[in-house]
Amino acid sequence: MINGAHIVLYSRDAEADRGFLRETLGLDWVDAGGGWPIFALPPSEVAVHPAETGGTHELFLMCDDLAETTAKLEAAGIACEPPSEQPWGLLTRLALPGGSQLGLYEPRHPRP
Repeated sequence: MINGAHIVLYSRDAEADRGFLRETLGLDWVDAGGGWPIFALPPSEVAVHPAETGGTHELFLMCDDLAETTAKLEAAGIACEPPSEQPWGLLTRLALPGGSQLGLYEPRHPRP
């Protein structure tokens, strides 16, 4: 019934963030028409967390080795927060050129 998900990132500098996804992360992409890039993502998962109010969503990227991945990102000039140990994995946040952040973690939980 469901065959994928489309995630929208809002940015104050969309061109810089698109360049980051294309060049720094090396994500494959297609032109959806008129020069509008749509980027491929690796396999994904979704979790639902309880909250007092709804309507907030977060995007986390995942990797196999957080230390190795953050070292590569930092070598490319991408700032990453110091990692923190969470019950579900090792977490950092990386700064996008447009001013927002993405979570990045090394999961320590079973993957579907």
